[in-house]
Amino acid sequence: MSQLETLPAPLPAPPCPATPRRFPTAARLVRPALVLLPLVLIGVWALVDREAAYKGVARLAAADPWWLLAALLFTCLTWVAAACVRQGALPERLPPGLLVASQFAAGAANQVLPAGIGAHAVTLRFLQRRGIPLPRATASLALYSLVKPVARTLVLLVFLVAFPDVLRLGALVPDDRTLLLAAGGAVLALAATAVLLVAVRALRRPVLGFLRTALTDARELHTRPNRVLALWGGAAATPLLQGSVIATVGFSLGLPLSWTQVILALLVAGTAVGAVPAPGGIGPVDAALVFTMAAFGAPVGTATATVIGYRVLTVWLPLLPGALVLSALLHRKVL
Repeated sequence: MSQLETLPAPLPAPPCPATPRRFPTAARLVRPALVLLPLVLIGVWALVDREAAYKGVARLAAADPWWLLAALLFTCLTWVAAACVRQGALPERLPPGLLVASQFAAGAANQVLPAGIGAHAVTLRFLQRRGIPLPRATASLALYSLVKPVARTLVLLVFLVAFPDVLRLGALVPDDRTLLLAAGGAVLALAATAVLLVAVRALRRPVLGFLRTALTDARELHTRPNRVLALWGGAAATPLLQGSVIATVGFSLGLPLSWTQVILALLVAGTAVGAVPAPGGIGPVDAALVFTMAAFGAPVGTATATVIGYRVLTVWLPLLPGALVLSALLHRKVL
């Protein structure tokens, strides 16, 4: 037998593995879902509030169109003011056009989730897409949330000093028991937060790091006059613009109150129940606003129609365009 015949036969080559069939990954499905989610939520919102929206549109159909045009102008300026406050709360410069568009989209998201969560989520995503680190972006949101109520309170105090004869406090002033309960709740919340930080070590380090970043950024921002003007000027202008929307809608419906009285009614109502976690402030703030305007001498029916018209212009009318802008920003990866 020859030497070639004694060699073992070569092993067959292993079969080539079949090319795995590619399935859509989760990342490919998440973005289309996020793009469509605002439209779905707006559809649900429209079904729930369709009766109120219909009544509001019917009321506005018979109103003075020139006053309504002024109200629409003030509504657009509220988004510009919000963008100014957002820019003022951050050292880095943001593109103005995209910033205003993000705030317009954030307004639509804010009507679905309570306590400003929707607007903060959209803004946080926008800041991260612009390369802002998460601690600094979160600190800017905290500063934004802190400055707005402080500026609102300062504007209220200025109005109280400048127009003392306009006020008819009466039933608007809470009694001693209500004030005591509010103060006790605030003290308990602060005490619970302190105990939680002391007891849970895992929370202590990120919270202290967040506070360090927030204080550093706040100190730096207040050394720059343009940021101070944007931050505090925009925060002070916001309630004035919102009150101007309510006033012009009320004037179109024959509301027998002055601009000063309407602004004071909004400031008092917002200060009293602004912390209630309702979507976009709808519900508690509306009821308090009607009650406050009635206390200033407006008929309850006209005050109610004014608030409904205000919500049509600031919530229902921009809702669909805001959702479309939100979807477009998600599609273009701005958010």
